[in-house]
Amino acid sequence: MALWKPDPTFYASPRDAASAPPEKLAYVAAFDRAAEKPDAIAVLDVDPGSASYGSVVGWTDLPYLGDELHHFGWNACSSALCPGSPHPHVERRYLIVPGLRSSRVYVIDTKDDPVAPKIIKTLEPDELAKRAGYSRPHTVHCGPEGLYLTALGGANGDDGPGGIALLDHTSFEVLGRWEVDRGPQYLAYDAWWHIAHDVLITSEWGTPSMVEDGVVGELLLGRKYGHSLNFFDLRKRKHVQTVDLGDEHQMVLELRPAHDPTKQYGFAGVVVSVEDLSASVWVWHRDGDAWAATKVITIPAEPADAASLPPVIQPFGAVPPLVTDIDLSVDDQWLYVSCWGTGELKRYDVSDPFNPVEAGSVRIGGIVNRTPHPAARDTPLAGGPQMVEVSRDGERVYVTNSLYGSWDDQFYPDGVGAWMAKLDSTPDAFTFDDRFFPNGDAFRGRRPHQTRLQGGDASSDSYCYP
Repeated sequence: MALWKPDPTFYASPRDAASAPPEKLAYVAAFDRAAEKPDAIAVLDVDPGSASYGSVVGWTDLPYLGDELHHFGWNACSSALCPGSPHPHVERRYLIVPGLRSSRVYVIDTKDDPVAPKIIKTLEPDELAKRAGYSRPHTVHCGPEGLYLTALGGANGDDGPGGIALLDHTSFEVLGRWEVDRGPQYLAYDAWWHIAHDVLITSEWGTPSMVEDGVVGELLLGRKYGHSLNFFDLRKRKHVQTVDLGDEHQMVLELRPAHDPTKQYGFAGVVVSVEDLSASVWVWHRDGDAWAATKVITIPAEPADAASLPPVIQPFGAVPPLVTDIDLSVDDQWLYVSCWGTGELKRYDVSDPFNPVEAGSVRIGGIVNRTPHPAARDTPLAGGPQMVEVSRDGERVYVTNSLYGSWDDQFYPDGVGAWMAKLDSTPDAFTFDDRFFPNGDAFRGRRPHQTRLQGGDASSDSYCYP
């Protein structure tokens, strides 16, 4: 639905977004690993002044089994205010929710009753396959001319290549494949951009057969998972350059570009090095007329008794950090790095992106440590900080503990559980909020994954004005 004025949750600049009112609700994807119950969108009260603060206050079941909800996003965001945008008066109303395993895409309306979102459209897998040639939709980003939906797999049984499908803002129909010339790009995962510079970047995980049954040891040690960044001309939809991080750096996942549209750098997280089990964070940046990437953070593995490790990593005698998500505050100062294996969430001051300074760390869960939450000190926790979401003002950080069904089972074979936590982040402190710890039965037997905040968050929007 079009508005006479732009949506008030759209902000011309990151500075404006950072001064926005605090969110009151959070939407969380929750999936049933056994596929015996439908996946759902859980709605959480995140208003500290509310009597139901920290509780699940709304729930929307999906109509089918086995979707495996993973990442999802808003239908529209601040990029709609970019010059030349054909859709300046759309509104941030619908959640676009892909099923990573089923290849369905749900459109869920949050406007009329924000705590009881309603499914208003379902795109079946054959539509995505027929019109874009893709399957296994993964990540959603709202651009000025449509919705960018990254996908891991090809259509009609083809394992790849993965890529990007473009959806219409208002009808939510699949317009087609985004790439005109993909060049050598084959593996896919995330996509983001420097929208004011007509640059799109993609990262690499693996095809469906490489990831759906968990980490394949032969592929990992054979260095077959993704290890490159791909750069495209955003307007021409054409591949420009590949930057290889080195094939020892396996699984280049989350991309977080600078929110300041005058800057041309961003951060990419790498899950693991096959040489020493460390994880890393890289900065991509301009190098003359080309693109380059520089490793700026290395997080080492932690030695452990093999008897305390799951079979998948017992031969190594160490716990890999497994950096599976990163998030950048809207003011581009703080980078949050989730170490799902060791159960640590790190905070870095990245005011100088080439010289990050660690500025806080908390522990919760972990393959070996099983660190409890401060609100339940006698309850060891499985899983670890996984998906990270940051409020627009940067003062609140939300984490959930499940990564991906098959990976959960490999690294936490005794069960990953279900929990969500919130941290308060100030220049001088980085600590858990003891009042916020939905867990266990709160998620009705499902595992929580990505979080989206009402009105937008640090990884929802891109801006065209500094």
